[in-house]
Amino acid sequence: MTTKLSLSTLSELGESVGTPQYTREQLSPGIVHIGVGNFHRAHQAVYLDRLFNKGFDHDWAIIGAGVKSYDKAMRDRLAGQDWLTTVVELEPNGLNARVTGVMTDFADIDPAALIATLIRPEIRIVSLTITEGGYYVDAKTGQLDLSHHEILSDIENPDAPQTIFGILIVALGLRKDSGLEPFTILSCDNLPENGHVARQTVVGLAKQMVPDLAGWIETNVAFPSSMVDCITPATSAREVALVAQKFGIQDDAPVACEPFRQWVMEDRFPAGRPALEEVGVQFVDDVAPYELMKLRILNGGHAAIAYPSALLGYHFVHEAMADPDISGWFKKLARTDVIPVVPPISGIGFDEYLETCVLRFANPEIGDTVARLCLDGSNRQPKFILPTIADALQAGRSIEGLALEVAFWCRYCAESALEDSGFVLEDERAEQLRDAAEISKESPSAFLALDDVFGDLGRNDVFADAFDRQLKCLWASGARKTLQAYLSEGSH
Repeated sequence: MTTKLSLSTLSELGESVGTPQYTREQLSPGIVHIGVGNFHRAHQAVYLDRLFNKGFDHDWAIIGAGVKSYDKAMRDRLAGQDWLTTVVELEPNGLNARVTGVMTDFADIDPAALIATLIRPEIRIVSLTITEGGYYVDAKTGQLDLSHHEILSDIENPDAPQTIFGILIVALGLRKDSGLEPFTILSCDNLPENGHVARQTVVGLAKQMVPDLAGWIETNVAFPSSMVDCITPATSAREVALVAQKFGIQDDAPVACEPFRQWVMEDRFPAGRPALEEVGVQFVDDVAPYELMKLRILNGGHAAIAYPSALLGYHFVHEAMADPDISGWFKKLARTDVIPVVPPISGIGFDEYLETCVLRFANPEIGDTVARLCLDGSNRQPKFILPTIADALQAGRSIEGLALEVAFWCRYCAESALEDSGFVLEDERAEQLRDAAEISKESPSAFLALDDVFGDLGRNDVFADAFDRQLKCLWASGARKTLQAYLSEGSH
């Protein structure tokens, strides 16, 4: 027997389920969140739920928003349950469930409707989880990609934008014209200096769409950076069934996540912010060191284990981490090539942080899949791996392990071209990657010649030589023997 999740049935849920200690009538919106995926609902929404449960800042509820087809699908699922979400924390020693009620509405998936929501006076923060690849960054220049067809469309049609950033620009212009202060734009995506990246995209597009507005945005809109962390797998039938069977809740869009959460933000919110420090959020002057630690050790670690785990046939991440060759590879790569070029942070030991990552990856309750970690490599590698290679080269340090990581990615791309491999290369550059990876079996430089991924790094002789050695070893010996050779010698 299950209970359909809704505001009217909250009192019917079992005692094992945490429910909001506030009512919908007590809440008013202060935040529009764009990109209501699993991560947002496991992270930002949970922090706000904790804050509201303590009786603080009920005028900072969330209105959901988006412009993509998957945003509409999420809106449709949540609409039937009054925007409530069941969040299951996957503790290794037992599962915990809570229902969060911090979202009070979800704007129609329509640019005009979203603009109308963004110009409401009570909206003071617009937060984003639109994926690492959603900021239209040109990998070769690091600047806004003005050649992208969606960006070009907004430039050509400034009064009818279709991208999130074009919509934000129009809304900011309307707020300026009506005398309203601008909202703060808060990126919650896994990008180095994500606030800077968001600012670069908004200001860069504004200069093309509405030149007269760009300077005002540059001067008046705050773009604080934030570091976010909580491993959150995709929801499948498994999670829906888990919530129904374990907790008796019929939730069409539950979220399962690890119990660990971290959120570090620059404290730059001219229009105000909720008192999230009351529930464990760290507000700092400079979030960059924390971002770099997380992006290079944790996110880089996910990238590092993804492709060898897939090549060895693992489905779940925790199964892969139980393999001493995979866990040993991750730890040695981090200690030898990654941590030495991560700037120190007072009070934080990177080796201890690494061991925490190992335990988190190995949590069997998460059920995170290797296939998820393999997604979108052409956007993730330039964010999580390639900058570490560039820094290590500049410092004259080892890059053998990092070159091997790129070789594993290349080999995975090549294998995805085989019908019987079972690998699906989900990447906007999938065809380019497959073609280059197949050629790289004979000519490794072909993969590094993908300029829109590697940029100048692909032409670095030291990196190219290391990649050549590692890829040849991988093709000749296979994933297992290559891992073991690396663990025993560190080079080939």
